[in-house]
Amino acid sequence: MTRLSILDLAPIVSGGDARQALADTLDLARAAEAAGYHRYWLAEHHFTPGVASSAPAVLIGAVAAATSTIRVGSGAVQLGHQTALGVVEQFGTLDALHPGRIDLGLGRSGQRAKEFKDAPPPPPQEARVVDGLLIPKPFSFASIADKSIFTLWAQLLQQPGAQSPDFAEQVDDIRAFIAGSYRSAEGVEAHVNPGEGADLELWILGSSGGQSAQVAAERGLPFAANYHVAPSAVLEAVDAYRDAFKPSDLHPKPHVMVSADVVVADTEAEAKRIAAPYGLWVRSIRTGQGAIPFPTPEEALAHEWTPEDRDLVADRVDTQFVGTPAQVADRLRVLRDVTGADELLVTTITHDHADRVRSAELLGRAWKELS
Repeated sequence: MTRLSILDLAPIVSGGDARQALADTLDLARAAEAAGYHRYWLAEHHFTPGVASSAPAVLIGAVAAATSTIRVGSGAVQLGHQTALGVVEQFGTLDALHPGRIDLGLGRSGQRAKEFKDAPPPPPQEARVVDGLLIPKPFSFASIADKSIFTLWAQLLQQPGAQSPDFAEQVDDIRAFIAGSYRSAEGVEAHVNPGEGADLELWILGSSGGQSAQVAAERGLPFAANYHVAPSAVLEAVDAYRDAFKPSDLHPKPHVMVSADVVVADTEAEAKRIAAPYGLWVRSIRTGQGAIPFPTPEEALAHEWTPEDRDLVADRVDTQFVGTPAQVADRLRVLRDVTGADELLVTTITHDHADRVRSAELLGRAWKELS
């Protein structure tokens, strides 16, 4: 059976606040555990009025304390503005409090934010369908006219003058701290407590076939590919990972998880209604505002869409899986089969929290029946 897990952003909705969003996260985590989901991961996002998961280690501790069996982890810690030592201390503490249940997912998005302002347009690529899976044309951050906000964010997330080490070096340092084998360039030992010997499951998350996929492959680590963030590159990402994979003691063969945005309801019409605000929410991200509080369906319907707006969000909207439990489970099966995923990770945002819980419960049952 292919395991199904949840990625949560702790979304703040229109008319809501961070306190309610975090309470809703704890409630959804308990529902996910009851529904049989394998993992519950928390994202890391900053400067977003509509997302409350800016401190994943803190939130992971709260979720782990509110549940008892489900694995809890990060999807992903942004290494661009954290040190390897700080990450191991945080997650070593979590492991000491909740032994054997903590996943440490690592991403280089904190470093990639600095690259957006100079990012060239992606090579031309038309949308295509591969064995039933839509691979849309890629989104280009070159479409964002004013990218100064990315520079500001990078500055605010680090001490003045700080420079992020190379992602691969940070991953190697994290592994060395956990293994108790860290040595400086001069040969000086350093030991981390808590952290050394922690029973953490280490993951690398990535949105392309670039450095993240290569780092995961060369170190024999499991890799999570983001179809929900960069659907145009998902096949490139998993292929690059598998092609470069080197067996490790824990993973003798490649291990892939693939994410997807989903909304499930009892009827297709209801699913489409509660998913309607998603495009407007993505638009806020793509225009450099940061995610706005998630709108109501009525607020979304009132927005006047231009052709440029629709093109801006098309790859994300067109690859969101929306429908009845059977419909969404079948689309997830296609995603699994085309990518060869060993696990699937779903994320759901709706304005009403009850709809999000219902979506998770319906999908959990449908996936068990399909599998």
